[in-house]
Amino acid sequence: MASASHRPEPDHYSPTVRLVTVLLLLFGFLIGVKTLGEGFKLLGGDAVDLIFSATASPFIGLIVGILATTIVQSSSVTTAMVVGLVAAPDTALPLSNAVPIIMGANIGTTVTATIVALAHMGRRDEFERAFPIAVCHDIFNFLTVALLLPLELMTGYLQKTAVVLGELLEGVTGVDYDSPFAAALSAAVDPLEWLAAALFEVAQAQGVLLIAISGVLIFSTLFLLVKVMRSLVRTRVEGLVTNVLGSSAVLSILVGIVVTAMVQSSSITTSLLVPLGAAGILRLEQALPITIGANIGTTVTALLAALAGSGANAVFGLEIALVHLLFNLTGLVLIYPLHVTRSIPLRAARYVTTLAMRSRRLTLLGIAALFYGVPTLLLFVERALR
Repeated sequence: MASASHRPEPDHYSPTVRLVTVLLLLFGFLIGVKTLGEGFKLLGGDAVDLIFSATASPFIGLIVGILATTIVQSSSVTTAMVVGLVAAPDTALPLSNAVPIIMGANIGTTVTATIVALAHMGRRDEFERAFPIAVCHDIFNFLTVALLLPLELMTGYLQKTAVVLGELLEGVTGVDYDSPFAAALSAAVDPLEWLAAALFEVAQAQGVLLIAISGVLIFSTLFLLVKVMRSLVRTRVEGLVTNVLGSSAVLSILVGIVVTAMVQSSSITTSLLVPLGAAGILRLEQALPITIGANIGTTVTALLAALAGSGANAVFGLEIALVHLLFNLTGLVLIYPLHVTRSIPLRAARYVTTLAMRSRRLTLLGIAALFYGVPTLLLFVERALR
């Protein structure tokens, strides 16, 4: 008879309880997005114009996206807030200003897997296998931005396509932005607005409080949502990734999309690949398509955030969410299909790894340069072009 110490721990949470928890967290997340827009509305035109004028330069917008995401360690938080600002009534962040922020968020989100790879630095063989998998994500997203930012500045491709798709979706699906769901969100935000009005007489102070509350709601609900979803699918995710090894690239991309959509975090997906690479289970060529799928899967968060919009500007929130999706789909189409372009991030990742193995100090300096030196360089470029 097995001893009590070897008995598995009972599961105190039924699937129904977990499902309700996920739904409540999603609703709380959307309340946070809605509150963010209301808070900026109360700030007033002058204050908002001052904030948004800083993102008028695409380089500044890109830097905002990179730094904001590296600080909160989640592109989902950054993109959700951008969607809320774009969809905010009367004081919306212009769509053209928001596009570079979304691009920057895609760069900033790669830092998590890179930090995870540093944990293997003390074991040379593991580090040699793990680090290129993490760095490949960095390089791929940097390369995508390097291709699409100039294209967007010259043609407005992402913005124009998103506007067309937004109008098409609104017309075909008959989306009602004043739906009962939007009304339920408004009803949930009303007590927060009442609290702000009770505490402060000045509208700007009320707006600051609502923005602070929204930040806490968005960050905490996404954090808890990721934690709950990860506990639900951890073993399934690991099995799904290991089972897809050696399969087609298309299937690997789909696995990256599905896993990331489930856990609401591309960082979790890509960070999971790092120890698999360190153990020799996953090769760099196998990790790349899963990483690309994770880029696409993380756009689900922005699309969910777009549901929080209501009124005339709600369609703008949908459009920036579509920009996020189009950006990652275009990166896939431009880089992955051809061997000559697909090999660029793979070779670059291996080369960076050979440099990193020479010195820990060089590695840390390189990571700092990638996520902070490059933004600083962009600032100098922006000033030079003035």
